[in-house]
Amino acid sequence: MSPRFVPGDRVRVDDRAPEGHVRTPLFLRGRHGVVARLHGAFANPEALAYGKDGLPPLPLYEVRFTMDGLWGEDGAFAAADTLSADIYEHWLEPDDPR
Repeated sequence: MSPRFVPGDRVRVDDRAPEGHVRTPLFLRGRHGVVARLHGAFANPEALAYGKDGLPPLPLYEVRFTMDGLWGEDGAFAAADTLSADIYEHWLEPDDPR
């Protein structure tokens, strides 16, 4: 599978709430970030947790979020205050440019 995103792309984390083993933190779901880098493609850990082979491999990205974007958007944090998380491609969608 070729990667859907490249560094610099704005993305939104899917806001679904599936049952079972999930690798995407709840507090990041529905949030907007920027792809910082592509780590490569790896077996899907959500499938591996249930004894499946996790194939096909999925692209894994480092996604950077502003702290204001995560915790209130009230200007309490500096623009350089960020949080990075590794998120698999099936949890990401292109950002809505509103």
